Amino acid sequence: MTGPRADNGEGSLLLTGATGFLGMELLARYLERTDRHVYTLVRAADADKAKERLRFTLRALLGRSDIHTGRVIAVAGDIEREGLGLEGELREGLAERVSDVVHAAASISFSLPLGQSRQINVDGTRRLLEFAESCRDRGGLRRFSYVSTAYVAGTHSGEFREDQLEVGQDFRNAYERSKFEAEKLVRSYCDRLPIQIFRPSIIVGERPTGWTAAFNVLYAPLKAFSRGAYTALPARRSAPVDVVPVDYVADAVFELSNRPGAEDGEETYHLVAGRRATTVGHLVELSAQYFERKPPRLIPPTVYRRVIHPLAVRVSSSKSRDALKKSEVYFPYFSMRVRYDDRRARSRLESAGIHVTPVDSYFNRLASFATRTRWGKATLTRAEAWRGLTRPSPLPGDDSAADEGFGRRERSRTPTALPDE
Repeated sequence: MTGPRADNGEGSLLLTGATGFLGMELLARYLERTDRHVYTLVRAADADKAKERLRFTLRALLGRSDIHTGRVIAVAGDIEREGLGLEGELREGLAERVSDVVHAAASISFSLPLGQSRQINVDGTRRLLEFAESCRDRGGLRRFSYVSTAYVAGTHSGEFREDQLEVGQDFRNAYERSKFEAEKLVRSYCDRLPIQIFRPSIIVGERPTGWTAAFNVLYAPLKAFSRGAYTALPARRSAPVDVVPVDYVADAVFELSNRPGAEDGEETYHLVAGRRATTVGHLVELSAQYFERKPPRLIPPTVYRRVIHPLAVRVSSSKSRDALKKSEVYFPYFSMRVRYDDRRARSRLESAGIHVTPVDSYFNRLASFATRTRWGKATLTRAEAWRGLTRPSPLPGDDSAADEGFGRRERSRTPTALPDE
């Protein structure tokens, strides 16, 4: 196994979720801004398959699959298996070389059964913590950085601070509950490991280009709205919607996890819009303006469920009904009453020149990227987006783009993300 030993606190990095949306952005920063070796734990049947997935990711990120050869190393593993699915000798050798663990892999599904969510988000995190203990014992662990979510706040109403976790909240879905339980688990290791916890809110595409590799959460309601699925929504106009671009989150994680002294005890950071969060009403206005559609009426949730929703299902077209059904899981987030306090994160990040901006300043780029790629049906990689390409390449077998004059090219899309990435 290649890579330096962790003898001066500057050993190699282990990154999970590197083929996922946020993990890809983190990988780019560690490769472009440091000289460190980066091991990426990739769910794959064998080493060759893991290397293939990593090559796809590098091509999508940076435009070339052979870039940073020797510095970024794919390790075939699985956070759902004991020992991360690694052979003993390989696992021990990795532990000797790794001084930093960044755990960004997770299931972000709102509809997965709780047991499956726990298997990935809780049990998978436990296995990473056990590996981190091996790193500590063999070469020295500088820090364990865990990507949680601001939605561990669940149904809490009012301010939710960075030093809070258990506040008597309930949870809307298995994702929120399993991430809450995972964060509790991580915190239980604080007396044994140097811990950092990052809580991003709703992550959307990059500010400069709108690029995203994941069309979920905010994108599902936007897609449904663009197709005319909403005449009414169960929502409070003043309900906060906390949205952050992926470049802000990745810059923040990179900065804070590399900050000198970050190993001195556990710290939790809210990577959120905070004071710059938008509202449901304003987001509806932005969407109506971009898609040139009449804004839906915002109805109290109880009235909507009893009266409006059954009517909407009956009178809508089949396409609109499908879009409505797929986005219903996100409706509870249109009536939230929580606001995230991020003063600790801001105090560290703004002095380093890292600032969050309101979604108004980049919403049109998000919507433009989504529509140009037909909500992910056509391929436009991050590297292509940054080169300013304006036409996405179609997926194999998709003739709609070809009819519009889009040229066919070799497919460069990262393979579909597996559940833990």
